[in-house]
Amino acid sequence: FKKCWSPNLVHWPLSMKWSQYFLPTLREDPKDAQAISHKLMVRAGLIRRLGSGAYSYLPFGFRALQKASQIVRDEMTRAGAQELLLPALQPLELWHATGRDALLGDVLIRFKDRTGKEMALGPTHEEVVTDLLKEVRSHKQLPLTVYQIQTKFRDEPRPRSGVIRSKEFLMKDAYSFDVDREGLNRSYQAMYDAYQRIFARCGLNVLACEADPGMMGGEVSHEFMAPAQIGEDRIVQCAACGYAANLEAAKCPPSALSLEPSAERPKPLEMVKTPGKHTVEQVSQFLKVPPATLIKTLLYDVEKDHVAVLVRGDHEVNETKLVRAVGSPPHVKLSTAQTIERLSGAPMGFTGPVKLGGVRLLADHAVMAMVNAVTGANAPEAHLVNVNPGRDFQPSATADLRFVTEEDRCPTCRNPLAFIQAIEVGHVFKLGTKYTEVLGATFQDADRAVKPMLMGCYGIGINRIVAAAVEQHHDDHGIIWPAALAPFQALISVMEADNAELSQVGAQAHDALSRAGIEVLLDDREQSPGSKLKDADLLGIPVQVVIGKVWQSDHRVEVAWRATKEKTKAKLEELVETIRKLLDRGGVS
Repeated sequence: FKKCWSPNLVHWPLSMKWSQYFLPTLREDPKDAQAISHKLMVRAGLIRRLGSGAYSYLPFGFRALQKASQIVRDEMTRAGAQELLLPALQPLELWHATGRDALLGDVLIRFKDRTGKEMALGPTHEEVVTDLLKEVRSHKQLPLTVYQIQTKFRDEPRPRSGVIRSKEFLMKDAYSFDVDREGLNRSYQAMYDAYQRIFARCGLNVLACEADPGMMGGEVSHEFMAPAQIGEDRIVQCAACGYAANLEAAKCPPSALSLEPSAERPKPLEMVKTPGKHTVEQVSQFLKVPPATLIKTLLYDVEKDHVAVLVRGDHEVNETKLVRAVGSPPHVKLSTAQTIERLSGAPMGFTGPVKLGGVRLLADHAVMAMVNAVTGANAPEAHLVNVNPGRDFQPSATADLRFVTEEDRCPTCRNPLAFIQAIEVGHVFKLGTKYTEVLGATFQDADRAVKPMLMGCYGIGINRIVAAAVEQHHDDHGIIWPAALAPFQALISVMEADNAELSQVGAQAHDALSRAGIEVLLDDREQSPGSKLKDADLLGIPVQVVIGKVWQSDHRVEVAWRATKEKTKAKLEELVETIRKLLDRGGVS
């Protein structure tokens, strides 16, 4: 094979003969695969499973991974970021300092080295890069953005969907350091814009969504989500104004409520017996009222305290929003049955806000619009009807505490929202001084005052780019690669490998394309024509060249664009120009 040496140190074999290439394909889907990308990446010879959440990349798959990595490198360089490489091995003391060792829990892979020092395999590198950047001392050395493409490790409890959620994965993580808020905003925008270019070049349909910072902390956060049926995340999008958010972050402010204030007048409070009825469905059926008339009262443990969260019966508590509302570390959990009975005086399922002592009441906005609601009575086998907020109970705070539903409207323009399954392929955060203050990454400003740097972090899942591309670009026959990610640009299939004339034409075409700088795979295997054509569709290389009956009849080769199956014929001397035009125009002739 021939090599192309690029200034970015990525060495691409331009051409390869399949008979000499490690590219095993499969006819059947792997039994353990659910996601389309998982099935096709195994069948097309990109990956093989070594163990739970761990995959080997075969040469064909590694080329796709490297293509994605190179696009990321190009755009990081264009945005002014500098590449470095940080250790995967991290001293656990750094994680102790920020408190994130407790936050990640068992997901963090930790161990002791032979000296007894506690170590971790890095799931991310905020602590490590902040410790490194302590060498920056002056405002004159800032702003600074660094990045790496590095293997990360997370002991996922439920690895699934092939490389979409695995225990070991390749990630680009960038980190910006600035002297003030304006600088952080500029760095964040530069990365945000770079991400838009990266995903466009990779051929991905991606939505930039408002998101919750989660374990990273900080303030502003956006996720870049690739719509796909197998996606683990749900996002909401407004087609009218473009608002988009992860379901955990989607806003439900009072102005966005679908429930208009009721004209019904408050009625006297009344207790009713509800023997054995403790779920919303059971109570609503028993009392012959819709679930939206119930108020659910859920008790949560918050450190050493307790809060009662009130949401409408047809709504669900959003614990991400709850964490922000209570202003605690992100450790809230539902109280046990024993705690519920101790605080309310009744078994689980009969708790209500009326005369519930010893806990703070936090009410969702929608609860405050309710009239003559149904709640638990804080007594066994009983509920209260005609409960009215303000008259019968007074929450200590009202906030947005629930998940958006299909009945809600866009919080920006009040138009309907669409719910979309998606794969998270990138995430950007404004961290502020969360890490720099704790770890002592400070600088001296122009007035000689010592201040903590303001930090942002920006992650992209390289493996997920490849998997998301397969999820979004495939048909019943196999992968349809976006040209920029395709492991090869053209595939030449010689229909009869034992035919000397056809084999010679295939070799000539292969050499011509290679000399022209087109990445080409020559299928010179001794396989049946049908098998070769099926493999060509399975692999999904953008341009398919077939040397067979058409050559034998009029000395032309068939050229097809994989995505549309549109075909043309070309003389051998016209092949390079024909393929270049197809690649330049995305298959449009």
